[in-house]
Amino acid sequence: MVKNGSEILIDALVEQGVDTIFGYPGGAVLNIYDALYKNSDRIHHILTAHEQGAAHAADGYARSTGKVGVCLATSGPGATNLVTGIATAYMDSVPMVAITGNVACSLLGLDSFQEVDITGITMPITKHNFIVKDVNKLADTLREAFYIAGSGRKGPVLVDVPKDITAQKADFANKPLKPYTVNVTMHQDGCIAKAAELIKNAERPFLYTGGGIYGEDGAKTLKAFAELIDAPVSSSLMGQGSFDETDSRYMGMLGMHGTKTAAEAIKNCDLFIGIGTRFSDRVIGNPQTFAPDAKVLHIDIDPAEINKNIKVYHQVIGDSTDVMKKLIKLIPQQSHSGWMGKIKTWEKQYECRQKGTDELTLTPQHLIETLDKLTDGEALIATEVGQSQMWAAQYYAYKHPHQLITSGGLGTMGYGLGAAIGAKCGNPDKTVVNIAGDGSFHMNLNELVTLSKHNIPVVELVINNNVLGMVRQWQTLFYGKRYSQTVLSEQVDYCMVAKGLGCEAIRVSKKEEVDAAIQKAIDLKRPVLIECIIPEDDKVFPMVPAGAPISEAFDASDMK
Repeated sequence: MVKNGSEILIDALVEQGVDTIFGYPGGAVLNIYDALYKNSDRIHHILTAHEQGAAHAADGYARSTGKVGVCLATSGPGATNLVTGIATAYMDSVPMVAITGNVACSLLGLDSFQEVDITGITMPITKHNFIVKDVNKLADTLREAFYIAGSGRKGPVLVDVPKDITAQKADFANKPLKPYTVNVTMHQDGCIAKAAELIKNAERPFLYTGGGIYGEDGAKTLKAFAELIDAPVSSSLMGQGSFDETDSRYMGMLGMHGTKTAAEAIKNCDLFIGIGTRFSDRVIGNPQTFAPDAKVLHIDIDPAEINKNIKVYHQVIGDSTDVMKKLIKLIPQQSHSGWMGKIKTWEKQYECRQKGTDELTLTPQHLIETLDKLTDGEALIATEVGQSQMWAAQYYAYKHPHQLITSGGLGTMGYGLGAAIGAKCGNPDKTVVNIAGDGSFHMNLNELVTLSKHNIPVVELVINNNVLGMVRQWQTLFYGKRYSQTVLSEQVDYCMVAKGLGCEAIRVSKKEEVDAAIQKAIDLKRPVLIECIIPEDDKVFPMVPAGAPISEAFDASDMK
């Protein structure tokens, strides 16, 4: 059937199973928005307050559903406003398709009004990108974009569509979906057999998981694998929830703000098994001292990650779940009771609790543990970046993969609210909470407008200490308490701002107020901001200085 480019674009999105997109209109995408208007029964469009919010929403939608997220922006500044969101998705391997408009083909390269080379700009931060200059290739280009985004190591793809292409006509016919693929395990039998022997010979194994564990099948397989090899489990920030954190095997997060138990275990293990992880610098600390007495076994889908940050003893390249299933068939039940006993001893020894200045002082730990209790540990938690992000990682017990929706690689302040919008749109029956610091909240608080406009019942939990907390923490510890530009001294009433933007608002400053505030926010079924006042010098502990060995984790008691 003959259709114009905009109609072809919509049909191609529907063909790929897209039901929701996030965007902001402009001149170069007017034809696409006209087609969206005519197809509003097939694709739901969420108008965000800013294009960056649209990119983060598509990202949050993708992480929380496992589907490919989609965002749409006009040419020039509309397209460049997506860049931070695209980079965020790229660093965390999130499947996303960003569609941008551009000036007509005849105007490309002439410095035309609102023209920018968005494919050139995004080349380093996408798995692939396209500019479509032939309407006959539009549908197949979109199909290929979705296939690339969702296959192998997932990631964002950009499709740039000049305005004249959206008006030109071509034949369109639906095609069967091309199923996403994972990398075929390289040297499969030999590599997996050697990995199995390493595991069978280990006496003190350490199992570490990253963001490469996908879905409930991945989590189920990981649990069976951990029980089979009788190992304690830790995770990266991105891997939280891939292993049920209420399970007795779980030691907590590893890394700069990980637990002392995990730090002690890595110092004493003899086999470190990293699955679906890229060994970020925030996890490994000083690479020369990482797991000093252990052989490192790395299982990952991306060959480029092998030996990039850590020299490994052996590797298996392939889909993490597939590799674990094959290993399970080769390994008999293991028993490491002495090793597991040491882990429990360390957990008791290094238990870290935050304490307020008195019984009534509100602490982040109490706030987030109460949120965990009132949501039965089943909420989708988005975060901003900084202290609030680390507290959310430390004190909420995640049970499911990608239940924690956070910017791990890029560390994007202003990410969480947009991501929470996307997560709620993709999971309307789940409670969705964004945990923010006041510094990050400033970045994209305009997305409260999106919440109220579409009546999206997200809880925005702002932990307000009136400082840029994580930067101030570093200034306290390493810069002689020279607080350069980190004391915000804001004269802003966040509750009034939220109400002015159409949301409900609650302020709490004492422990006794927390339960009722959170429960009310959940029960209202409306967008609600809870402002939580805490002391300006609350810190995230444990902590490892940048570049130091992970074993040098310290907390408040060590400072004394």
